[in-house]
Amino acid sequence: MAPNLLSPEEMTALSEGVKDGSIAVDTGFNTAARVKKHDLGSENSSLGVNVASIDMINERFIRLFRLGLMEVLRSNPRINPTKVQIVRFGDYIKGLNAPLSVNVVRINPLRGYSLVVIDPSIVFSSLVSFFGGFGNGSVGNLLPGRMFTPTEVRIIKMILDITFRTLKDAWSPLLGLDFELVSSEINPQFAQIADENDLVVLSRFETEGNAKTGGFIDLVNPYASLKPVRELLSSRVQTGEGNEESDKQWRDQLDGAVNEACLGVNVVFGTMPMTMRALEIMQVGDILHFRKPDLASMQVNGIHAFDVRVGSIGTQTAVQIDRAVVPGSQ
Repeated sequence: MAPNLLSPEEMTALSEGVKDGSIAVDTGFNTAARVKKHDLGSENSSLGVNVASIDMINERFIRLFRLGLMEVLRSNPRINPTKVQIVRFGDYIKGLNAPLSVNVVRINPLRGYSLVVIDPSIVFSSLVSFFGGFGNGSVGNLLPGRMFTPTEVRIIKMILDITFRTLKDAWSPLLGLDFELVSSEINPQFAQIADENDLVVLSRFETEGNAKTGGFIDLVNPYASLKPVRELLSSRVQTGEGNEESDKQWRDQLDGAVNEACLGVNVVFGTMPMTMRALEIMQVGDILHFRKPDLASMQVNGIHAFDVRVGSIGTQTAVQIDRAVVPGSQ
């Protein structure tokens, strides 16, 4: 072991000098440099997962999910999406209190496992609606170890089926997904789909029933599972490049409808200013004098579109378009 370069007395004197300010500590090179902490073991949430695209998918999911609840459970709650968040899995778990319907799901072809967490309020509200009630009962405080009854488990299974089917449709423009229920728990501590410091993508859907009673449904995906599809997410959700047969058919129909639209066309020879008094005293036989312009105005639906010359062809009056008029140029 190498000997100390300074003796104990020198170390003590140096320490006291720094404390009382007699020894300057702001000297040296690069004194303006600042230190930023970086954890090499953590993931960086700015590596390309487009959260805005997931927000768009969630909006489509909500529309379809409400229809599914109406068809199966006879309930139509108001669903309010929250912005997609990227949080640490440990922080998310700490914010949950049992009992909950915590479902571990395998989403192919994404890697790893995901969570679908259903608040008991939604389960009980859907149960009441399914049997003819209004779904406005209050859950109250539940014991942490309270298990779901077989009837409630069946309702949860219905909600999960609707959720899986709706998520599959919502993701279909971007990626084809298949859902498989792996296990169900009531305590979120037993559903470890990631390490405590791993990042997860949280999509929360808050529901509001008929009597202002509501709950939430959380969809939790490990951040690592979305990395392989970040290129798709970065391009946002698109319905195609415009070359599908359905797009061509729709474009042709729109073009045909526009071309067949009827427009009113008027030809105005000239205009002149007049007061309301002069208009009121006009009588049959009065002559109005005005200067005839070189070109008449052809107006389409009241908009001056062309300057035209007025003439005749045979026994019919006709106009010849002289030039087109850009709207707003006059």
